Amino acid sequence: MFKQMKNIDRAFQHVRTFTIAVVVVSACINGLAIIKTEQALKHAGDRIYILSSGKALEAFAADRKENLPVEARDHVRTFHERFFTLDPDEKVIQANTTRALYLADGSAKRVYDNLKESSYYAGIIAGNISQAVTVDSIQLDMKMYPFYFRCYATQKITRTTTIVTRDLVTEGYLRNVSRSDNNPHGFLIERWGILENKDIKVENR
Repeated sequence: MFKQMKNIDRAFQHVRTFTIAVVVVSACINGLAIIKTEQALKHAGDRIYILSSGKALEAFAADRKENLPVEARDHVRTFHERFFTLDPDEKVIQANTTRALYLADGSAKRVYDNLKESSYYAGIIAGNISQAVTVDSIQLDMKMYPFYFRCYATQKITRTTTIVTRDLVTEGYLRNVSRSDNNPHGFLIERWGILENKDIKVENR
């Protein structure tokens, strides 16, 4: 009888040990599954898909600090391309300069007003002149805030009889602002000024 009781007790201990082992293993598997699911969700949240020309392109989200210099340079480039790309059409000039002025403060507006008062835009329309700018390089100082920049560009002015190539150097500072449809990079150009704008080549057409 005692032997039978010992066997029952031993069997109970085995069952209890097995049950504890099953519970511990299940808890470990569930915990691992939860961790992997959270990692997968976080990884999926870092991916976005952009529809371009009917194709879905995968893109990855990143911390803004990682892309700050890239965004800053693109903001400066976009401003200069909009401000200095002009055609002999009042609506085109108005549209481009308006879009450019969303990216800068009153310093750019003063340059625009001075050009307008000196009949610069009227001369472009009257002379059927087209003007485009190519940004060659942008120097950034990200150590101090607001961020200082200097932009080196080439300006091409196409007239009826000549094509004038000009050297353009500007400088300014970048301040953080809220992103918007008109200002997707979230920067504002301050204290912007033209340091140099001189002819380097004149070609006959």
